[in-house]
Amino acid sequence: MALLRITTKHESNVNGVHIEKGLSVEILSPTVAPFSNPKAKEEIAKAFMTKYGVDLKKANALANVSLFVVEKLN
Repeated sequence: MALLRITTKHESNVNGVHIEKGLSVEILSPTVAPFSNPKAKEEIAKAFMTKYGVDLKKANALANVSLFVVEKLN
């Protein structure tokens, strides 16, 4: 398992969802490429919703990996 920090790169408004630049969450992922893993994508969406109230699913942001910076912490 990899501990990853996922951070938003840009500010955007999509489908009524406002995403600020610099928001970050930490998740445990079975891979260092979480956007290719459906379970890890679900964890990312859940973490952003819990911490910031930002619905990445509604914004369809999880389909665009270029909106995020992924850092491996361990």
